[in-house]
Formats: sequence, structure tokens, C-alpha cells
Amino acid sequence: MKSITISDYVHLFASNVFISHAQFFESNEKMFQVYDWMNNRPERFRVSESDAAIQLDLIAKVRGVSSAEAFFLSLEDKLKDKRTYGALLNVYVHSRSKEKAESLFDTMRSKGYVIHALPINVMMTLYMNLNEYAKVDMLASEMMEKNIQLDIYTYNIWLSSCGSQGSVEKMEQVFEQMERDPTIVPNWSTFSTLASMYIRMNQNEKAEKCLRKVEGRIKGRDRIPFHYLLSLYGSVGKKDEVYRVWNTYKSIFPRIPNLGYHAIISSLVKLDDIEGAEKLYEEWISVKSSYDPRIGNLLMGWYVKKDDTDKALSFFEQISNDGCIPNSNTWEILSEGHIADKRISEALSCLKEAFMVAGGSKSWRPKPSYLSAFLELCQEQNDMESAEVLIGLLRQSKFSKIKVYASIIGSPDCTIDNGELQSKIDITDRTDDAVDSENMDDDSQMLLNQLDSRF
Repeated sequence: MKSITISDYVHLFASNVFISHAQFFESNEKMFQVYDWMNNRPERFRVSESDAAIQLDLIAKVRGVSSAEAFFLSLEDKLKDKRTYGALLNVYVHSRSKEKAESLFDTMRSKGYVIHALPINVMMTLYMNLNEYAKVDMLASEMMEKNIQLDIYTYNIWLSSCGSQGSVEKMEQVFEQMERDPTIVPNWSTFSTLASMYIRMNQNEKAEKCLRKVEGRIKGRDRIPFHYLLSLYGSVGKKDEVYRVWNTYKSIFPRIPNLGYHAIISSLVKLDDIEGAEKLYEEWISVKSSYDPRIGNLLMGWYVKKDDTDKALSFFEQISNDGCIPNSNTWEILSEGHIADKRISEALSCLKEAFMVAGGSKSWRPKPSYLSAFLELCQEQNDMESAEVLIGLLRQSKFSKIKVYASIIGSPDCTIDNGELQSKIDITDRTDDAVDSENMDDDSQMLLNQLDSRF
């Protein structure tokens, strides 16, 4: 009798009760525990290369990169194939460990594992997220030189790279090559990427044509294209189209997830349709299964942007009653309002909360422009003590080793005076774009998520 692998068992069990892996395992932690339990019963379950790759990915998510590396090193040589190497490469890309990813990729090349598009796509995504677009172009050229077939993901990443460089001509040349490739059929993601890039380059007419093509390529019961349509129609200022897509979305799906409400409310806020955004917020509150603070943050951020801090504070009380557990962005938005109203103590209190909550967030980093505004206020009111508290928060945080923040922190023995504070304000003014550029944009995140599903 053929021995059953762990992944076979998990798949069969989940299939027999008609639920997916994601539904059955409430968290990566539980799935990790199941694999661990099966690993300790080798007489019943055989570990395959696919099992090892899945476990490596889970370990990275549950225990971190170093634990995933240790697991990889502990594997028998027979389990170290293109799948486990690919899984580790994906871990490095997610953590933006560029040097480790490049070293591992070179090893995979030497072992003959880079003969198809997947590992190259993963590296291309890394370079996209690091804004190293020339390297994306180099990898695409290498694939063509070595007769490695470009797949739909390769083309979509390449299109995004060309658009991010601001080259309409290059982007359209890549799309023309894509259309000539008999193995490729452009999908909704292709046209969503094109639309996003055209919007960045202020070519809204071309963007709208692409969005129409997105609509024509939605298949099955895929919700994600609707989220992109809602966001992108908002970006081109088409409120009527946003509502049209929303009504179509609701007619197809009886239940809209938090991400759907986030997409529509985000677009309406962008369009200054605050009445529509507030109405949909109330609708979401009545149907939500869990409170997503990112949705409340959209409205609160609009109030602060419009210099209505009192409304933002009132709304903060409301969302607290609605079940919101504030995240770092929530507190940062409130601090911005207090800074605008020149309330140092209240702003500092909110920043302390933001830093406290930040330990549970992988993505939040304090915006240098906010830090600069707070330090300027401290200088204006000659409050060096509060400035030192903020610098201390940075020094003790997980951000202390990040270059842009390390420059602000300076020497631990330094006493801040007006001259020293001015130099720190100058630094924060120059670093806002650097921090923003490190945040993964929606298109890159979408592409990386699609690549994940292929391991």
C-alpha cells in the first residue's frame, strides 16, 4: 500500500468535510501544530518535499525567519529540492532580506532550479518592492536569453516595473509583447496593473479603458477584482462608476467582507463624498463579523485632514463603542490632529500608544512627516522634554536600527537643545518618501499573494 503523505492526509480530511484548509485551520499556528503532530508519527505519515515546503512557510509565519532557516538546514538532503528552496526564497522575499534572497537564488541557479518562471517571479517581486526596477528588467531579459517561458505573473510584474519607472512607452511595449505571446492570455490583474500605472502617470482616459477590460475578465465568484475596481475608479475621480461597481458587487455576493467595505469607503473618502462614506460605515457596522480598525481610520483620517479634530475625537469614541481595538495608525491619526491643534501632551500620549501597539504590527512605521511636525511644535513651544520622550520612544522601538530613524535618534548620550532639534527636524523632512517607498503597494502585494499560491 502506498504510504500517505502529510499533505495528502490534510487535503483528504478537509475535503471530506467540505471545507477548505483556511476554514478548517483557524490559524497558521493550529495548522503548524497538526504538521508537528504528524511529523512525530513517521510510521504513519511520510514527509514529502511538498510537506517540507509547506511546513517551512508555516514556521516562518508562526516562528519567524530564523526558525524557518533552522528548519531548512535540518532537512534531509532528499527533501531539499526546488520546492523547499523556493519556499525559503519566498520567506526571504517577504522579509525583504535582499542579500539572503540573492545568495539563495544563486545557489538555486547552480543546482538547476531556475529553469522556470516561478523563482524568477519571486525575485522580480522583491526588486519591485525595493524599487530596483533595473533588476526586474535584467531578470526579464535573462529569461528571454535562456529561453525560459515568461508566464502571466512575469509579464504583470514587468508591466508594473515599467510603469513605476514612469515609462509609458516601455510598459506598452511589454504589453504588446505579451499580446503576441501565444501562451499568454492577459487577465484582469494585467489590466488592473495597467490602469494603476496609467493613473500614476496621469493618463486617466487610458486607465478607464483598462478598467472596463478588468470588468470583462472577472470569472467565477472572485471578489478581489471588485476591490481593485472600487479603488481605481476612485483614483480617477469617477464617483458614479464607484457606486455602479459597488451595486454590481452587492448583487452578485450576498455578503461583502471587510475588504470590500474598506475599498468602497476608501474611494468615497478620496472623492470627498464623506456623507456616502459615513452611510456605508453604518451599513458595515450592522453586518460586520469583526471590527477592522482600518475602516474606521479612513473616516477619522478625513476629519483630521479637514482640520476637524473634535469630530475625529468624537468618532474615536464612537468606534470604541463599536468594538474597535485601535491600531498604531489610529493613534497616529489622532496625534496628527492634536499636533495641528498645538496640543503637545495629547499628541505625545497618542504617539506613545502607537508605539506600544506597534509590536503587533508588521507594517506600521511612524511617518517622518508626523515626527517632524511634532518636533517642530516642541521647538516652537520650547518643550525639549517632550522631544526627548519621542526620541526615547524611537530609540527603544523595533525601528531603532532602520536607517531613517537611526539618523533621527542620534547619540544615546546626547542632550537635545534647539540646534540639535532643528537638525532632527531637517532629517525627518528628508526621509518621509524613503519610509513610504518601503511600504508594499497594492499591486505588488497582489502579485506576491498570487505567487504564494503556486508553491
